[in-house]
Amino acid sequence: MKGLRMSVGGKQHGVVLLGVLMAVMVLGLMSTIVAMSWKTQTQKSKEQELLWRGNQYRRAIESYYTFAQQEGQMSLPSSLDNLIRDQRSVTSVKHLRRLYVDPMTGKDWQTIKNTSGKIIGVKSGSSLEPFKKKGFCEENKAFAGKNKYSEWHFVFTVNSQD
Repeated sequence: MKGLRMSVGGKQHGVVLLGVLMAVMVLGLMSTIVAMSWKTQTQKSKEQELLWRGNQYRRAIESYYTFAQQEGQMSLPSSLDNLIRDQRSVTSVKHLRRLYVDPMTGKDWQTIKNTSGKIIGVKSGSSLEPFKKKGFCEENKAFAGKNKYSEWHFVFTVNSQD
C-alpha cells in the first residue's frame, strides 16, 4: 500500500508541476505581447514627436530666411545655433525656442545643406521603418511611402539660396 500511495502522490506532483509550467509559459507569452505592444506605441509616439520637431526646424529656417529678407539680406543659417540666437540685428531674435534632439535616436539631428554649405533642413539618423506611410499634411507629403525615418527630410525650399 505504501508503494501505491507514493505513486499516486508522485503523479499529483507531476500534474501540479505541469500546471505551473503552463502558467509560466502563458505569462511569458503575455509579457512578450505586452512588450511588443509597448515598443510599437513608443515608436508611434516618437514618430509623432519627430514630425512635430522636424516641422519646427523647417519653420525656424524659414523664419530665419524671412527675417534676413526684411533686413535686406538673403541668408540661411550656417549653424542650428543661429536659430535660437540670431544676432544679425540690434536685438537677438529666436526663431526656435530651443534645439531639440532627434526623438528617434536621442542624438542631434543631421543637417541638410545647400551647395553653399548653408542649412536648409534637418533629418533623423534613424533607419527604422516608419509606421506612417500616407496621409501626411501638405508640407510633409514627400514622406509618403518612405521606408526609413532618415528619408524624411524637413527642408525649407527657397528659389535662390545663398
